[in-house]
Amino acid sequence: MFLSCRTMQKEYFDSERPACEVREFFQCLNRLNRLFAFAEPFQRLLPEMLSQANHASLSILDLGAGDGSLGTTLNAWAVRRDWRCQITNLDSSLAALSLNPQGINVAASATALPFREQSFDLVVASQMIHHLTSSTTIKVMREAWRVARHGILLCDLHRNALLYIVLWLLFCFRRFPESFRSMLCYR
Repeated sequence: MFLSCRTMQKEYFDSERPACEVREFFQCLNRLNRLFAFAEPFQRLLPEMLSQANHASLSILDLGAGDGSLGTTLNAWAVRRDWRCQITNLDSSLAALSLNPQGINVAASATALPFREQSFDLVVASQMIHHLTSSTTIKVMREAWRVARHGILLCDLHRNALLYIVLWLLFCFRRFPESFRSMLCYR
């Protein structure tokens, strides 16, 4: 099957990019994320993972948070459910974190989290593990379990032919900047 094994091909934005490209990238990525309901797995599974008592006040660490859009979405969702939720965004990209000036942002590596053990109720990560090697993924998982009190929830994609076809079609019919579209091109 096409891409049935884990691929470690670097993506365009896996390296440092100019701030204007980073901003443009996250604007486009957020449109795609809304289209694909990127927060839905978290919104569906978080209530199941936690006891009712833990819903009233919840602390979440978002690994690879980028511009913090998952945290913003989850926080708005929690407010609608009368939960108090504090989300900490962690990313290695200062440029990405700077796009969320009102958030609690920490620039650090997910392989060496700068937090004490059991600092957060939950640790979440959306679409970031596929950027890591297998050995780095293990380090990140160990660190996530170390700082989580109740659990971790990771959601990632599997690169496959259908995904690339859908993205290609979206890029053909919607206006996306060249820097964003170039992610599909092999360089």
